[in-house]
Amino acid sequence: MNSKFKKIISIMIITILITVGLSIPANAASYDPGFETTTKAITLLNLDTGITVYEKNSNEKVYPASVTKIMTYIVTIENVVDVDNTMVTVSKELIDSLEGTQSSLADLKEGETLSVYTLLNCLMVPSGNDAATVLAHYVGNGDIQVFVDMMNQKAQELGCTNTHFVNPTGLHDENHYTTSNDVCKFTQYAMQMPMFMNIVSQTSYTVPQTNLRNERQLVSTNYMMIPYYEEYYYKYTSGIKTGWHDQAGYCIVTSATADGYSYICAAMGAPSQDENGEEIETNAAMLDSRELYRWALTTFEIKNVLDSNSPIDEIPINYAWGQDTILLSPEKSASYLLPKDVNPSSISVTMIDRPESIDAPIKKGDIVGRAKLSYANQDLMEINVVADGDVSRSDLMYYLHVLKNIFSSFWFILMFVVFIILVIVYILLMRAYNKKSNKRVRKYRNF
Repeated sequence: MNSKFKKIISIMIITILITVGLSIPANAASYDPGFETTTKAITLLNLDTGITVYEKNSNEKVYPASVTKIMTYIVTIENVVDVDNTMVTVSKELIDSLEGTQSSLADLKEGETLSVYTLLNCLMVPSGNDAATVLAHYVGNGDIQVFVDMMNQKAQELGCTNTHFVNPTGLHDENHYTTSNDVCKFTQYAMQMPMFMNIVSQTSYTVPQTNLRNERQLVSTNYMMIPYYEEYYYKYTSGIKTGWHDQAGYCIVTSATADGYSYICAAMGAPSQDENGEEIETNAAMLDSRELYRWALTTFEIKNVLDSNSPIDEIPINYAWGQDTILLSPEKSASYLLPKDVNPSSISVTMIDRPESIDAPIKKGDIVGRAKLSYANQDLMEINVVADGDVSRSDLMYYLHVLKNIFSSFWFILMFVVFIILVIVYILLMRAYNKKSNKRVRKYRNF
């Protein structure tokens, strides 16, 4: 993958994300699934519409643990021109840096040379902190902090304003945090990237023979994809990344597709220890994700809620001959993800930003205001409302209105009053002057 091609891919990805962001409602319509979730923070997002159908503490700070490696993947793939043929040698210094950290590893060896593509598989499938460290050191030109700075810069570019990274692995640090909403943002971005979904959807990966060892197999940490783990397995799951440490608890971000609908779920911070500090073996993040997918995939469907040919309001119109009002319609037909048993007629439509009246001339399709759609006391989306037809202006009515405004204006009334006062003063002065002149004439005649 050459540099020019990589730039084109990046531009396409950003364009897709921006387009989706502009065409879907930004707000959530979080529904009650009818059961309790035990994971601390969850975001369940429908990828077809961008609608969040369930959220819990979705903007609350959580520790991402190895979910961090999704961003590690993003920064690596955007900064390595040819991942298949770029070879990296593992140094003793990097391996030693992970001693005592209880890291999950891909069992990389000092002096072993692997391609960046192989390291990306070692990063995402078994969640290798050694692979994350080696990649960050390489992309950061020998300085892992440079790589971390790139991670934070990318998070800001993607609108992840409640996210901050301190390392490429997810090892605990008080200043290494995110939210379930932000996890969904950067995961959606990663899902559009080359090879990402192919890599994270694997239940195992065979590391090719290297300069030090024969080929070997690595197994995924995502039990939701592996039938052997019946407690967690969900056949519609694809990827994406698990995470765990004592402070973060159990974390997982996954995607699932069935019957033409796709979802992403970020479940962050399921309890991994009880009140006595004993380990909880059950991964509630996986269980919650599986149950939420089952609920969403059997509950929701996209329904047409507004028809652009059906007026939703009427508004007075000024300066139009023989027409007092004009009908208002949605700018375009609208669909929304709703429970299957909801009748679209139960959607409430409320006008907002509505003027008291509008002035002719106006053309069909001119935006007049906005309307808000609500269901069960939840705001769903907002749409533009437009004029339903063309209306010409009557010049006679317009100029009569102008004259009326002039005659009723404060300054006109003030000037008129001043004029009347001046006329009265003039008349009084003229009367006084004439009276005085008459007296002079009488005196002259008497003389």
